[in-house]
Amino acid sequence: MELDLSPRELLTTTRTVRKRLDLERPVERDIVEECLQLAFQAPNGSDQQTWGWVLVDDPDTRAQMAAIYMAALKDYMNRPRTKPAGARPPQTPKQERMTASVMHLMEHLHEVPVLLVPTFHGRCETGSLFDQASRWGSIAPGVWSFMLALRLHGLGSAWTTLHLHREREMGELLGIPETETQAGLFPVAYTIGTDFKPADRTDSMARVHWNRWS
Repeated sequence: MELDLSPRELLTTTRTVRKRLDLERPVERDIVEECLQLAFQAPNGSDQQTWGWVLVDDPDTRAQMAAIYMAALKDYMNRPRTKPAGARPPQTPKQERMTASVMHLMEHLHEVPVLLVPTFHGRCETGSLFDQASRWGSIAPGVWSFMLALRLHGLGSAWTTLHLHREREMGELLGIPETETQAGLFPVAYTIGTDFKPADRTDSMARVHWNRWS
């Protein structure tokens, strides 16, 4: 059953969901596939549809994916830094809440009913800016449409990219060819409640420029 949301409500209340993912309620495959059918209508480069969508609901595989995700997070946290830890400013309350949310998802990722890894064909690490923008621009609209469709059905997700520090390891687990680029990892679950609110984006107006960068 779809939520009764106006277009404005749908666009302003589709949030990144981590702590409010329902880890107990199963997610039906047909609902996820219906959301993907909507995502397939998104614009993509030359309508080539070079994307791929790897959905995982097998508990053992999810557990292995979660282990890779956790290892990648540790890689990220232990990365070389230009400044020592003591030289960085303390986190703001907002940043602390975000960190707690990320850690919560990491600890419970293996419990999420469905995990999605979307891909696009080709590699663009050494490509031109045009090539990179074209390839990412062919998957991002589809992924966002998928998240909007999930919201309509009372489900939520989050676009996570940490596992890409170990993309090849994830690819080997899921059988994703090296010719495909993984765009992220998305937990998919029903949400605990559906009363999400618009975020405060008022500071973004300061980033709006007309005719030239001011």
